[in-house]
Formats: sequence, C-alpha cells, structure tokens
Amino acid sequence: MRTAIANGHDRPVASEHPDWGELLVKAVNTPGVISDAYRRFWNYSVGNQILAWVQCLQRRIELGPIHTFKGWRDLGRYVKKGEKALILCMPVTVKSKRNDPPRDLAAIAEQSPPPVVVGDGAERIRGMITRTCFVYRPHWFVLSQTEGKEYIPAELPEWSEARALDALHIERIPFRDPNGNAQGYAVLRQIAVSPIAFTPARTLMHELAHVVLGHTEELQRMDDDDSSTPHDLREVEAECVALICCSSLALGGEEFSRGYIQHWLTGQKIPERSAQKIFKAADQILRAGRPASETTDPT
Repeated sequence: MRTAIANGHDRPVASEHPDWGELLVKAVNTPGVISDAYRRFWNYSVGNQILAWVQCLQRRIELGPIHTFKGWRDLGRYVKKGEKALILCMPVTVKSKRNDPPRDLAAIAEQSPPPVVVGDGAERIRGMITRTCFVYRPHWFVLSQTEGKEYIPAELPEWSEARALDALHIERIPFRDPNGNAQGYAVLRQIAVSPIAFTPARTLMHELAHVVLGHTEELQRMDDDDSSTPHDLREVEAECVALICCSSLALGGEEFSRGYIQHWLTGQKIPERSAQKIFKAADQILRAGRPASETTDPT
C-alpha cells in the first residue's frame, strides 16, 4: 500500500507495496503518531501499527483496537454492513519438495485465500522446504466499525528492561569509557549506558538497537566491502529504533532523537531497506520486554 496525494488529501492505494521509508518519516516526524499507534495496536508489529494508524487517519475512522472479522465475532461483536477492512501485512508460508522447480511466491500469495502451509521439522528433514513472503490483505476492522457486545480493552503490557535483555541475549555491563561526552556504547552482545547520560532510556534503546540491527557484529568482522552499513546510516537506524521504542513506551526524548537523526542524515533519505530493518528491530525490542504471556500478532 502506498500513499498517493489527490486534491490535498492522502488516499491509500491497496494494490501497491507500502513505501516503508515514507511511513517511517511520517511516524518519526509527527509527534504523537508512534505513541498513539502503539497504545491502540500494541499487539501488532510496529510496521502494522503505523499502517493501521495511517489508514484510520486517511479514512477518518475513529482510532481503536483492531481485529479480523472472525476475531470480532469471537468477542461477540459484528462488522457493520458496508464497512471496508484495513490492509495490513501478513506472512504467507508455502512448502514444497526440495527437488521441485522454483515457485512464484508472489503469484501464490495472490491466491484467495492464500495457501498458508507451515512444515514442521520432520517434514524439512524428509526433503521439504518452506518459504515465506509477505502480502497485504484487507482483513482487519477497527472497533468503531463494529457493533454488539461491550468491548473491554486489554491493558498495555508492562515493558521490562531485564526481561528484554534476557530475551535478546544481551548483557548490560558497567560503563567504562573515560570519554566524558560518551552516553553509551555497544560491543558484540554487550551494552553500557553512562550513569550521567542525558537521556538514559533513549541511550539504552539506542545501544540495544545497535546490537539487534547487527551493527556490532558488522564491526567485529571489520568488513571492508560494501556489505557493511556506513557509520552515518548505522547511527540513523539505531536512533530511529530508539525513537520508536521510547515513543511507544512514553519514555520521552523524542525531540532529541529527531535532532540526532537529522544530524546524521545530512539531508539524505532513509533507504527502504533501512526502514524495514528499523521497524523490525523496534518490534523485536518492544516484544522482548513484555511478559511471556503477551503475544504479538505475526504480522
């Protein structure tokens, strides 16, 4: 889904792939978007939170919890006649035999309903291969598009630093950098935050992001080829993740993150691939800090 401009208004174009870079810029540059989207759609991936928020805004739909047609029915609510579903990203997993000719995943994904088939470990051992692609489907409705039994919203899950560190297999170590201007650092799967960091929560998220994004692993390899992320882009990616996480959890510091991002961008655009990595890393960090009983929609 891309966003086109018509007569001064945004309109969704469902048949196209979303411009993740554009969505990211909209999210990080507009105060309140990320926190509002997280509060309403926290049990979905970060990318889908922003997708849902933007579509509600475009279509002037009252923001609220979202569910599938069946999901609302299971809760005793029913979609109102004439309501159109929101489009979100969903994974489609297809299995095939190892010696079968390659299959066009895009064409398979366009089948309705898509053939979601997940093979277990035994099937893979016997020569089965599973492949996953992501497609965009109109299957979700907002609370205001439904009617029926009174809806009792679920409380936002508490986020715990200790739980996140454990789930991500990252160790927090004492800060040992003699540089008084350093706020924190990350080495391999270890992070440190200065005890006098200006915004400690933001610094924590920034250093976590460097690890989750794979930046510390890249630095360890000391790659000289084009596969390594340039320094300025590493900083942009990590700070965008920090901004998303801090905004989602109401930890503050967003205005400083925006300034930091603009400093390292130097007028350049965030590449599409980087935008996708940023959404994924932010989602990993937010999910990792939630109680084990709280699950996130695979989309």
